[in-house]
Amino acid sequence: MTRALKGSGFLGLAVMMAVGLHQFVIVAGGNVVPPWMIGGHAHLGVLSILAIVMGFAVPALGVTGNVRTAVTGLFVAGQWGIPGIVWLGEGFGLTFLMPTGFLWGGALIVSMLIMFYYSVTGPADAAGGGSASFAPGDD
Repeated sequence: MTRALKGSGFLGLAVMMAVGLHQFVIVAGGNVVPPWMIGGHAHLGVLSILAIVMGFAVPALGVTGNVRTAVTGLFVAGQWGIPGIVWLGEGFGLTFLMPTGFLWGGALIVSMLIMFYYSVTGPADAAGGGSASFAPGDD
């Protein structure tokens, strides 16, 4: 499951960079970048970096089983849902999607609260490297 977090993070950064280049083209053409495009770009960038960090933090903190699956699924859904609704809702006029922001934001919050729990209740050395494996075969 950590592979999904890391992969989603790197894919998100690639998408964010492509959007950034598109914004550069807009500005170079003498136009103004729409605020909704900037907002989605910023959210995807920050959440994608955090997805990569989560890909290393989940095994380091010993999150396993169904909880590991929940943390991964909730985070990835929120990572793409938040910028997605900004781009689709505001940018493409699909404003009926905007209330789903509470769903995607809630998914991110629950994922972070689970990680908070593991970070404060796990062994003291868990965050310091412990027995976590970061080998290429890490799932």
